This record gives sequence, structure tokens and C-alpha cells, in this order.
Amino acid sequence: MTHGYTTGTGTNPEPAGPYGTPYAGNTGAAPGTPYTLPRQRAAEPAPETASAPEPEKPGRDRYLDLLRSIALVRVVVYHLFGWAWLSVLFPSMGVMFALAGSLMARSLKRPAWSVIRGRVRRLLPPMWAFGAVVLVLLFLVDWSPSKDPDQDGVWGLVNLVNYVVPVGAPPYPVEAGVVGPLESTWADETVGPLWYLRAYLWFVIASPLLLWLFRKAPWPTLLAPLGLTAIVGTGLVTIPGELGNAVTDFAVYGGCWVLGFAHHDGMLKRIPRYVSVSCASLVMAFGLWWASGHLGPSGWDLNDIPLADATWSFGFVVILLQYSPSWRELPGRLANWDKLVTLSNNRAVTIYLWHNMMIMLTFPIIDLLYRLPFMQGERATAALDSSYTFWTFALVWPLIGLMILTVGWIEDLGAKRKPRLWPNGSRRKRPRPSTGAHRG
Repeated sequence: MTHGYTTGTGTNPEPAGPYGTPYAGNTGAAPGTPYTLPRQRAAEPAPETASAPEPEKPGRDRYLDLLRSIALVRVVVYHLFGWAWLSVLFPSMGVMFALAGSLMARSLKRPAWSVIRGRVRRLLPPMWAFGAVVLVLLFLVDWSPSKDPDQDGVWGLVNLVNYVVPVGAPPYPVEAGVVGPLESTWADETVGPLWYLRAYLWFVIASPLLLWLFRKAPWPTLLAPLGLTAIVGTGLVTIPGELGNAVTDFAVYGGCWVLGFAHHDGMLKRIPRYVSVSCASLVMAFGLWWASGHLGPSGWDLNDIPLADATWSFGFVVILLQYSPSWRELPGRLANWDKLVTLSNNRAVTIYLWHNMMIMLTFPIIDLLYRLPFMQGERATAALDSSYTFWTFALVWPLIGLMILTVGWIEDLGAKRKPRLWPNGSRRKRPRPSTGAHRG
């Protein structure tokens, strides 16, 4: 793949994040059933019986929520600093596709068309808001898709439909020109990552067939994407243009999506842990070996090495899901991050869409500090120079938070929920009604 970016929806009766989060107890175990009292003797009066407690509803799997939050943070940090080793440390995209695949398998207990329609409905409104802003900015700099030399004439206009439904790559100029504080490459930086939404949409549409194939032939379906990556991701077979990028992305992350199916169906739990972890480690070792001989312009950035990315992500996800503890609540000190984990899962699409534009805004904002009167000395300037990366990292999160407040509620509209400005799980405490008695 040449894009080098790293970064998933049906109406569910239970709350779910925009990319979909599998729930605890999702391997098919039936919920508890009410206890039935034994038949009373005819001579004995029947005692008063309290109504049986309702079966406990399945809760969020907070372990998987935590993984998604880590993946999103890693995506932001990667795009902020460009550290290639982050693609090895934590393959965010493979993890996010696996989590979305797990929930997709769970949701497909319902009619496939309703599930697909719901997923698309959750995805598109936030993208429409983002695309509207991008297109307004592009038209302000007098960009015309039909006259863009990188577009094929009238096909540039036709490709604008990808801002509405991301079946392909939306058109944009690599050098869009300066817009306010945004540098000339702002369009490439902000629109380029939309490849993820395109790949997600393809997986959603293909999921009914993929799940049917997986349950008929688990191992061939699970390993087929790796084989396809070895064909289209190594140059053995070359598919030109954007179609080639789309097929390669589908192959690279298809194994992780199907691993989500395996997690949901309990397939991974039926394999001895030492076997799955050992095999996953060998697959990951192969990925690193392949990467060592096919380093791209960014060195060890696996996003530029499809086969290495596919195998490393596949093995990494196997280990994460094999050790999945299915937390109902974050344990220990992790509980301190509960609200942020909840917020990031509820606003994952918003964070992904807008984070690159917010990253670009951090630089001109921090540059304003150099104009302050007390920053005119050499020592003050040198101190800001040495801490510049820290300030960019510190500033990008409030800017992302501002976008959550501004447009994040659109995700709720897509999910047919009441719009919420800051859905971090906090609830206002309601006064308890007085019962006139205190239970000791």
C-alpha cells in the first residue's frame, strides 16, 4: 500500500460504539433463567413468592473497549509524530477491524440487510459532515475535480460520490493550497485516511458471505486473506489504480476481520493457548523477517509493507483475543480511565475523521507563542523549541475534544439516539424517592 495511514454499523438493542464492540458472554451462553418453586402440598398454604429476578443483560466488554481506545490513541500519535516503530508496537488497524468483525458476527443473528443498513447509517452522517467541510475548503481554493491533472476528467466529478458513500477513494489535490492556518498539503493529510472507511464498508457488505463461509470452512476462510495478500501485496499480481489499493487493504486486514468472527464464535477458546500463541508468534516472526528484506521509504513502517503488516497484525490480534478476559468493568487503576474509554468508543468515528486536521492546527497555534513579548529572548525561544513536540501532543487532545463537542453528536443521529455532547458514561444522580423507612 502506498497511503501509509494507520488507523467500524444495524441498530442494536444494546449500546454499542460506532465501530462496534463485542459484548461479554458473546459465545452463545444463554442468560440465567428464573428459579421455579417446587409444587406445594395441597394441605399447606402456598407461601408468598417474590417475582423472579430478570435475567442480567449482557454488558459492554470493557477489555475490547480498552483495546479500541488504545488503537485510536496510537493512530493519533502515529499521525502526529510519524514514528514507524508504532506500527510494530501496536497494529491499530488490525485490532480495530478484528473488534468490528466480532460485533458484526454477533449482529448477523438478525437479518443481514437490516444489519448492513444499520452499520451504513451509523457511518455515513459523520462522514457527510466531514466531507462537506472538506469540499467547501477545496472549492474556496478554486479546485475543480474535472480539471485536476490527477483526476481523469469527468471521472473526477463522478468520484465525488465517494464523499457520500465511500466505495472508493474521494478525489482531492495533493497540493490544495494554503487555507487559513492549514498548510498546502492539508487535503492529502485529512482526506487520505478515509481509506479506512472504504475498507470498513467493504467488510460490512461482505460480512454475511464471509461469516457463512467461515462457519462452513473456518480455517480456509481464516487464512485465505493472508494468501491473497501474498499475491496482491507483494507485486506477484498487480492491480492498478485505486482498485488495487482497495483490494490490497481488504486482503491485508481481512484475516483480522475474520478473527473477529472466530472470537465471537468461541473458536479461539477451543484451541489450547500454548498452540495458538506459538503459531501466532511464528506468523509474526515471518512478518518481521519479510519486512526486514522489503523496507520502504519509512523504514520499519509496516503500513508500507502489506504482507508484513498482514501477518504481524494477524498474529498480534490472535494473542490479544486469546487472552481476552471479557471485563464487565475496568479493573484496578484502569478504572480511572473508564470515562475516557467510554467517550472514545462512543466517538470513534469523529476522532478518526477529524484528528488529522486537528493535528495540522496545532502547529500554527503553537507558533503564535513565539510572538508573545516574554518569548523574545533566546532562552525562551530555545525552551519552546526543545519542548515543541510535547506541546503539539498536549494541544491536539483539547482540539479533538472540541470537535467531539461540535460534531460528535451526529454519530448519535446515525444511531437513532438522542444527541449527546460528551457521552463519557457519566449520569446525573437523581434524588431517590422517599420510602418512609430505612432498610438496615
